[in-house]
Amino acid sequence: MSKSYIAILVVLLLAALLGMAVAEDPGYLLIAWRNMSIETSVWVGLAVVVGLWLLLSLARALVRLLNASGRRINPWSRHNRHRRANVVTTRGLLEFAEGHWANAMRMLKRSAPHAEQPLINYLAAARAANEIEDYVECDNLLRAAYETTPNADVAVAVTQAQLQMARGQLEQALATLTRLRKDHPSHLHALKLMSQLYVRLEDWPRLKLLLPELRKHKVLRPAEQDLLEHQVYIALLGQAAHYGQNLPPDQANPVVQIWEQIPKNLKQDPVIVEAYCLQLHAVGADARAEEALRAALKHNFNDRLVHHYGLVAGKDPARQLNTAEHWLVEHPHDATLLLALGRLSLRNSLWGKAREYLEASFASKRDIQTCAELVRLLEGLGEHAASQKVLRQGFGLMTHDLPELPQPGKNLGITQ
Repeated sequence: MSKSYIAILVVLLLAALLGMAVAEDPGYLLIAWRNMSIETSVWVGLAVVVGLWLLLSLARALVRLLNASGRRINPWSRHNRHRRANVVTTRGLLEFAEGHWANAMRMLKRSAPHAEQPLINYLAAARAANEIEDYVECDNLLRAAYETTPNADVAVAVTQAQLQMARGQLEQALATLTRLRKDHPSHLHALKLMSQLYVRLEDWPRLKLLLPELRKHKVLRPAEQDLLEHQVYIALLGQAAHYGQNLPPDQANPVVQIWEQIPKNLKQDPVIVEAYCLQLHAVGADARAEEALRAALKHNFNDRLVHHYGLVAGKDPARQLNTAEHWLVEHPHDATLLLALGRLSLRNSLWGKAREYLEASFASKRDIQTCAELVRLLEGLGEHAASQKVLRQGFGLMTHDLPELPQPGKNLGITQ
């Protein structure tokens, strides 16, 4: 048996029971008011009440239907204004995505007052205005965005800082981000923007203060964080060396002061060690540079550090040469180490040993610096023929990548 049959049976049963109740005792209802009175049965009165309730519900439904129809039909109703604004907003965002900045700004600005989310319209319109370099209008749109949605001050400030950076207004961007970080110190994107701004301003001391926070909150990818830390400390070492060149000898070396601030793990990095030693050499602190290079090479043999070790003048040239010769046991054919040993031998006035090391280095790797050192030594020793031979070999290195072109002195049929 289907559900509809059961429902009909239930209704018929209820109607039969109700009819029996009415026939058995219709009841009596009297309503009197002043000189008027109404007499009827209870069941009729109840039916009238139910009928009035149904009429009232029908009237309310009809009023709602008429109001809804009026909103749809009336072109100036709030519903239609929102609908048109949404259509124009969609078109404006499409224009923005396609790079039609002027059209995008015009559509988004026009639809913003009636849009469901005017903040989106104003921010996108401000970016479009910034693209066409209408900076006054851009600032006005950002102001309108804040006025319509005051609780979106972070979004407005971030957008404003990004646009100021894009147009090269770095000092204004710094003021915007400083205010934002003061009010919202835990905002990570503002922290990232601040680090990018400090890079552009080359404000390395302030950027150094941000490095621990950037790493703690993982704002950058590990590779980006490492690259930024290298950039900061290398720049700080360079600034310290520039400042230290004008200081009297009795004052503390600013390069060393920066080195002491570098995290321990970075002090083992060959790139940082190389930058440190280069700046020490720039301020005439070769002895300290030799110590740093020796300590670094003790833990990590690196060709670039070996190269610099042969260039700096330590306190004890003989000990420096002896240290480098110990490395030769594990790296007997390393051309860079042999070049460094040749230079250290020259510093100790060991001409024969210097020649052996330089010739071995040049034989292992044809390098123009090795060639120049060897030619200079052979000239000093009076061995001009050997010097010229090495010089020609070095010249061959310089001309190796030159294009094949006719040259005078060759039988190429060239007329003068």
